[in-house]
Parts: sequence; structure tokens; C-alpha cells
Amino acid sequence: MRAQLTAVRHGLLELHKALLDGERGRYEKTHGKVTAGKMLQLALNDPQFAWLRAMSELIVRIDELLDAEEASDADVEGLLAGARTLLTTTGQTTAFAREYEASLQRDPHVVVLHGRVAQALDASLPRL
Repeated sequence: MRAQLTAVRHGLLELHKALLDGERGRYEKTHGKVTAGKMLQLALNDPQFAWLRAMSELIVRIDELLDAEEASDADVEGLLAGARTLLTTTGQTTAFAREYEASLQRDPHVVVLHGRVAQALDASLPRL
């Protein structure tokens, strides 16, 4: 199960980067180019990027569990279930679900990365 969680983590990192890049592009269309340092501040503090924090927090929780010397299968399954829930937008009204669904509609690369994470989860995420 730890190997599966590691694969999901890797997929989530790629997906998170693509989502962050997309949001950066949208931000820069309105506000102009931003430096890497400014981008970090935006990701941490700007309301436009707040929806991505749910995925950031999930990745951190996965990292903490993978770094733990002992973790139960139930702990791992809990994080995998959390990833499934986060990436399933159907019927959800959270800010993440709304923005993620919009990103899936805008960016085919996000769709591909979603599919990879779904495959790593080997579960009920919709294959888009």
C-alpha cells in the first residue's frame, strides 16, 4: 500500500504543478508577469489560489505518513480515500471541486494527469 501511496503522491505532485501553472497563467493575464518569489506568496496567501491548498495539504499529509516509521494500512487507505474524494468533482460544491472541474474543461494536460492519478488510485475516479 505504501508503494501505491508513493505513486499517488507522484501523480498528485505533477497534477498540482499543472494546476498551479494554469492558475498562474490566469493571474498573469490580469496582473502581469510574476517572479518565482511572488508566485510563492500568491500560492500561500492570495484568494485566487486558495482552492489549490486542499491538494497541497493532502500532499503534505501523504509526505508525513510516508516519512513515519510506522503507518497502518488503515492510515494509508484513509489518505488514498481522501485523494479519491478530492479529485471526484461530481456532486461536490467545494471551491476545489468547482475550480478543478473548470481546470479539467480548460486544459487537456490536466485531464491526462487526472487520468494518471486515477490509474494510480486504481479506483473510482472518473476516467475523462
